Amino acid sequence: MNEVLTLEQAQSAGRDVCVDVLIAGAGPCGLMLANELGLRNVTCLVVDPKATTAFNPQANATQARTMEHFRRIGIASQIRALGLPGDHPTDIAYFTRFARHELARLRLPTAAQATEQIKTMSGSWSAAELPHRVSQKYVEAVLREHAEQRTGRGIAFGWRLQTFDDTGEGVVAQVVPAAGGEPVTVRARYLVGADGARSAVRSALGIDLAGATGLQRQFMGGKMFAIYLRAPAFYERFPHDIAWMYVSVNHERRVFMASVDGRGEFAFHAAVHPGETPEDWTHADARRIFAEASGMDIDIDILSTGIWIAGHSLVAERYQRGRVFIAGDAAHLFTPTGGLGYNTAVGDAVNLGWKLAAVVKGQAHAALLDSYEQERRPIGLRNTAYARDFADSVGLFEVTPALEAEGGAGDSLRTQASEVLNAHVRREFNIPGVTFGERVDASPLVFSEPALVPPDQANAYVPSTVPGGRLPHRWLPGARSLYDLLGFEWTVLAPPALAAEAARLAQAGRSAGLTVSVLALSADEVGDLLDEGLLLVRPDQVVAWRGQGEADAPSVWRRVACVTSSG
Repeated sequence: MNEVLTLEQAQSAGRDVCVDVLIAGAGPCGLMLANELGLRNVTCLVVDPKATTAFNPQANATQARTMEHFRRIGIASQIRALGLPGDHPTDIAYFTRFARHELARLRLPTAAQATEQIKTMSGSWSAAELPHRVSQKYVEAVLREHAEQRTGRGIAFGWRLQTFDDTGEGVVAQVVPAAGGEPVTVRARYLVGADGARSAVRSALGIDLAGATGLQRQFMGGKMFAIYLRAPAFYERFPHDIAWMYVSVNHERRVFMASVDGRGEFAFHAAVHPGETPEDWTHADARRIFAEASGMDIDIDILSTGIWIAGHSLVAERYQRGRVFIAGDAAHLFTPTGGLGYNTAVGDAVNLGWKLAAVVKGQAHAALLDSYEQERRPIGLRNTAYARDFADSVGLFEVTPALEAEGGAGDSLRTQASEVLNAHVRREFNIPGVTFGERVDASPLVFSEPALVPPDQANAYVPSTVPGGRLPHRWLPGARSLYDLLGFEWTVLAPPALAAEAARLAQAGRSAGLTVSVLALSADEVGDLLDEGLLLVRPDQVVAWRGQGEADAPSVWRRVACVTSSG
């Protein structure tokens, strides 16, 4: 293993730093990738110009599939213990103003309830985990802790990627202190730009973003003014049932506000009207806007403010050039409806992580890495389209002053708004199809069966063992998750009658240098899961192949894993 030098030590000694993978960006994508690589003993260095993990709340919803990945790397329980208290409601509720008329509500389980309820859920919500309402600032801290443990190297905060050169044999990069100073040369086999919306890596590669941007809506289109605030009195003065997300729907100011800690911290985001200049707004303006949306005269402590743009639906035209990749916000920009940006970024890291490790270790041909773009770019296009649809659903709903009128006319309009918003909240926030339904049927790694692929729909998920999608989950006797029994790398699932065939398939993979587990399960344990025979499951829990075992095993592995040995 290479000597672990910090960048400061290398700078002082005039030495280069050598790693397998250099990661630019220590957001959820870069940190998740570091975890994936560290767990596979692949050396990596993460650099980021900011001082530490996020202070502002940013993304506030971790989808169920992301929680399943956190479970896979052993941090789901730690993540679920953060954010809201275990008994805090996670409802999404809509109001004319927070203290006035409630218009719609989706009731959802608390964190404590989620861990128990998931064990009895079936159909679209047959899963190892339910979503969790937790701020990105907490998630990043946990990902950082485990990334540093697993890589044996601290995250290099306060350092930025300055330049890089793909030599064809590797990447030679210059990283410099963000505050100024002498550069350090980093030599890596691969570089991953997880460096956000203004990605310097994407720019240097000359990769353009394509899609829609600058969309104007009454809400979730155009400039948004963000306030990270503390208001403990909110809970005492709020006249309705407590929620996790509060959405204000009125003609004067439309906003959404997410609970950060369940004790008084909130992430508040207000639509900016055409002609307004939020760049000039003071804390007094922030308090005015909070009062407009809430209808409450309470003191708030402003922790930070900022401006961001809603209305993006953009995906990079390429995810890779040579030995350099982009991922997360560097590869796709979302309007945050549905909470899909951060969750898609985690999926990018999971997909790229096991593939980089296999190539670095010499288990797979470099062609395996081509499948990253082939698999993840269509998912970026899919998920940005879903987010745009959700933004249209709520943002194009027109609101007039009459919605807040007293008397029969106002009541009638509020009843109509309730119907629209109750339909919308279920459309945006009850999305098992979006969460679990990502597929890679066009991937060259998958033995696809196009005629049998289930429909892709936002609000319903059809579990299927058709190769190209997530392995359907099962709870086994003793409240054990099937996912907890899978190997960290490859797994062959088999009914007892095909145990010998499973052993032969697994041995062919091991002979090619892969780590392959065999898991034999009866129908009493998993029902009809193995009715089609063997299932070959990838490290990212995607089914790559299914069959009765009659296939030529070495050829299966050459396709699904691009192995360098014939097995």
